[in-house]
Amino acid sequence: MLFNSHVFIFLFLPAALAGFFALGAVNRKLAAAWLVAGSLFFYGWWNAVYVGLLVASFLFNYAMGISIVRARARDGGRGARRLMAFAVAVDLAVLGYFKYANFFLENLNALSGAAIDLGSIVLPLGISFFTFTQIAFLVDAWEGKAEEYSLTHYALFVTYFPHLIAGPILHHREMMPQFGVPATYRPDFDKIAAGLTIFVIGLFKKVVIADGVAAYVGPVFNAPQAGVALTFLEAWCGALAYTFQLYFDFSGYSDMAVGLSLLFGIRLPINFHSPYQAVNIIEFWRRWHMTLSRFLRDYLYFPLGGNRKGPARRYVNLMATMLLGGLWHGAGWTFVVWGGLHGAYLAVNHAWRALRVRLGHDLTRSTRLGRAAACAVTFAAVVVGWVIFRADSLDTAWAILRAMAGMNGFVVPDIWLARWGAFGQWLAGHGVVFAATPALARTGVVHWIWILLLIVWFAPNTQQIMATSRPALGIPPESAAARWQWRPAFATAALAAGMALVVLINLHRHSEFLYFQF
Repeated sequence: MLFNSHVFIFLFLPAALAGFFALGAVNRKLAAAWLVAGSLFFYGWWNAVYVGLLVASFLFNYAMGISIVRARARDGGRGARRLMAFAVAVDLAVLGYFKYANFFLENLNALSGAAIDLGSIVLPLGISFFTFTQIAFLVDAWEGKAEEYSLTHYALFVTYFPHLIAGPILHHREMMPQFGVPATYRPDFDKIAAGLTIFVIGLFKKVVIADGVAAYVGPVFNAPQAGVALTFLEAWCGALAYTFQLYFDFSGYSDMAVGLSLLFGIRLPINFHSPYQAVNIIEFWRRWHMTLSRFLRDYLYFPLGGNRKGPARRYVNLMATMLLGGLWHGAGWTFVVWGGLHGAYLAVNHAWRALRVRLGHDLTRSTRLGRAAACAVTFAAVVVGWVIFRADSLDTAWAILRAMAGMNGFVVPDIWLARWGAFGQWLAGHGVVFAATPALARTGVVHWIWILLLIVWFAPNTQQIMATSRPALGIPPESAAARWQWRPAFATAALAAGMALVVLINLHRHSEFLYFQF
């Protein structure tokens, strides 16, 4: 079931809310169980077969978590560590089978000439997210950080529909206390007003902006496979269109998840915080998919040694973490290379900062021009990475990157020649080449690009606008917008209603979120 569908908005969500608060007035455990059942129904709408996998997953991990806690109390940790390692191995084996088995066999067959075939394996929606969420729980249980063990609340923690399909990746200690608070089970109309507003903002980002710019992406990324040599402008417009499609698609989902959860009185951790405003790659990963970055840092980078064993080991750990982070996004060499590229970016960024410290530079001080230049360089590096991330093969990615570097020439769309009149004729007379650009047949993408650039670089994000309602966990305290602060008033309600109307007019598209495939 999609958040951006009529059946979710007009049937599922009202029923889930009404049942939750009606039962909450009678029995909180029943209300939590209602939300678990609703979440399983929500998940089963896609494919009922995999509801059994989800249920088996949370029952297994709950049982293992309880066993780990008991073993920890009994022998001080040795047996608990073995149980934790076993449970994590089982989780990774299940994830590996569904997500990576065919990728592994394809490469094995290519190298060995064998023809091993497991047939078609359908990737269950959200398996990466609910697997990582539960691995975090197992490690927390082993470390003594998980303190509440109600089966109903644990099932809700794993299956909770706002986060189930595409995150955020939750921590047990963040969510379980909220499920136990009596106020959660009573309607809070301030939270409901803020949640609806955030949900509408997220819908608008997805349905109007992300889906609107998506039409310009396919022709460019499909061109190399069709034998079309892209020009400089075609390649850059396609790369930037995807850069903004992914941004507003994922940002929209993250907003919708936060808004939906707030309707139920529960705050999710922030997962997206204006990443294209980052002035370096380190900061980018503190702002993009923040809960995945946190998971990779806490459960992979730190256990590998982090930066505790010298600079060389730090760079190795960074590269290993990002390679696995890339592979987490998908079973393909493009994702591995993308992860490796960001690992290299992070290594260079850390090395540059270390050099500046040795030279006596104050890293806390910068000029406005310097920050603008750093932001532009970081953004360009991220765009290059997104080309590899989106491409269907490394050959396609290389073809687009070559075009972006100007290796296929600079051509201006011929339809602009007549549109620009005398100025166009002057340019043509001075050597500017006007020719057909089939991958850029719809030149309206140029307007999308400059408008969206202004938004992602200068506009406050949803959390900053909604800061007075404290909509999510982990919002930086200094991040409230100086202007455009939301208040529950007629003007803000009218604006949200107008956005909702625009969304409803365009809701027939029913496109999936890009992060569903990860």
